[in-house]
Amino acid sequence: MESLPTQDAARLSALIAHLYDAAVDAALWSGTASRIAHALGSTSAVVKLHADDDQVSLLECTPNLMVPERDQAWAEEWHRRDLWVERSLAYGMSRIITDEDLVTPEEQARSGFYQEWLPYLGIHHLVGAVFPTAQGAVGVLGIHRPRGAGAYTDQDRWQAALVLRHLQRALRLGQHLSTLTQQHTVALQALDRFDTGVLVVDGNCQVLQSSAMADTLLRSNPEFTVVGGRFSLSHPTLRDTLWSLVHAAMGTARNGTGKPGSVLLIPRHRQMPLTLEVAPLRPAALGAEGPAVLVFLRDPDAPIAIARLRELFGFTRTEAAVASALARGQSLEEIGTAMHIGLGTVRTHLKRILVKTDTHRQAQAVALLARSIATAHH
Repeated sequence: MESLPTQDAARLSALIAHLYDAAVDAALWSGTASRIAHALGSTSAVVKLHADDDQVSLLECTPNLMVPERDQAWAEEWHRRDLWVERSLAYGMSRIITDEDLVTPEEQARSGFYQEWLPYLGIHHLVGAVFPTAQGAVGVLGIHRPRGAGAYTDQDRWQAALVLRHLQRALRLGQHLSTLTQQHTVALQALDRFDTGVLVVDGNCQVLQSSAMADTLLRSNPEFTVVGGRFSLSHPTLRDTLWSLVHAAMGTARNGTGKPGSVLLIPRHRQMPLTLEVAPLRPAALGAEGPAVLVFLRDPDAPIAIARLRELFGFTRTEAAVASALARGQSLEEIGTAMHIGLGTVRTHLKRILVKTDTHRQAQAVALLARSIATAHH
């Protein structure tokens, strides 16, 4: 850039910085084509993809290249028949070309591309290139001027080559970040569906992320505490054990060697105990920037979705309520008392539950209900 006038160099520097900003924040891609055109003293620019099936996707273009809805089919046809793209492919990927490299004056005079399409857009001269993309399509960078602005020079070629290098890198970076974001989003959505609460904590038990079920369990069980964002247990001895387990798991996450996980039983008064598992989390998983620790929380008394049971097994509302209570370990007598129905009525519902779940014993039905998709959080 040292050979360029100061103003031109500043525009190119600003454009390159913008490309990488847009790679990180996809919303910034809008207007990039106008920035490219401005940096190269041009009136229009386009970045598009040509797929193997002749489909063309306009990633970015200056406003003066947009056509009204009534002309859209006509424009799509000319994009598919883009003479500059066809000829550029023969020159090779990522090689900077101008319109003078691609067509002769005689061909310009008779080509429909020049006589019909380009005058409609108000462009005549081109500098640009075709380039490979991660999607397998052919990327196209086109920068344009009208006839009266004059042909592109060697210095224009050099500037276009510089822009192309950074554009390709920014597109690859943006695609990579988009993939990571999608994976992260999918992972978090999956965690939110688990009937097991999941926390991501650092070596000091500071909560980095928590699933929806984890939030529910933390609110509803005084055995768990979160103070100042730090996860802990109310019982002093169990609290010390938890911290030791987290410290050991963090060591495994850092070094890649050690115990893969540990479990802990948390007693409760007049309820089945809570269970907890601690496991190392490798860097970059679930969005973690460094090593971290996964803490899994499970409450065997957590309610099971009545609507989901009805959908899965065709239960009536009462049968689903009985089934949910069975899956949480309640006896037939406890169910009858809680629902204000007689023991005989409960047994009748149990028989229907066995038929609808295709099981033969109460224990089989309980195992199926407790492990079914109905326990998923939603």
